Amino acid sequence: MLAALDRHLLDYSVHPGLRGWARFAAEFLCFGLKEARACLFVALFFGAVLLAPRAGVLGLPRYDVLLIAALAIQFGMVWAGLETWDELKAVSLFHVVGFALEVFKVSGAIQSWGYPDFAYAKLWGVPLFSGFMYAAVGSYIIQAWRLFDLRIQHHPPYWMAVLIAVLIYVNFFTHHYIGDYRWYLAACALDLYARTTAVFRPLDRERQPAWGLRLRVPPPPFR
Repeated sequence: MLAALDRHLLDYSVHPGLRGWARFAAEFLCFGLKEARACLFVALFFGAVLLAPRAGVLGLPRYDVLLIAALAIQFGMVWAGLETWDELKAVSLFHVVGFALEVFKVSGAIQSWGYPDFAYAKLWGVPLFSGFMYAAVGSYIIQAWRLFDLRIQHHPPYWMAVLIAVLIYVNFFTHHYIGDYRWYLAACALDLYARTTAVFRPLDRERQPAWGLRLRVPPPPFR
């Protein structure tokens, strides 16, 4: 069913008869459907987070239940053709990076937060399911990029984009020991992407935001 919906959402056949309010309504509806579809993993995973009982299920600790749920959702999407293996690899990278950030944040020297409950699938004090909170963001980005046929105009030079990203993550670790420069880095990122435009296709025509800064720059990874 969802695979059929994907095929429909990815059908960019021209609709010359749509004009005025009818076109607005059709594109608005299609935009909403694509956003909802892109949030499929996010909705299912965080639904599991909200619904999983603190005591666990059938003797299995809650953190492990969430890990199994996340893996089932992820591989279920691949099996159903809602996500490709290449997309799964990218989502897995988000998981690995996110898990590493969590390990740092709960380490003895930092202790920004913790995971006090017991779990079998727990390394360095961090349950493995936690990386899927970051993977959920990656899943949305990848799904939305494909569903909206997204492309970027006036992207800054890649070396600059990589440099600001590296500095943001360096500050994520070093602000516990030296000054916190997140706002300076945020200002640099906003200036770097000020001319950047995200072009997307809600139905059969390309659209782009017409207001100010037209690309939503992801915030620094601070929690």
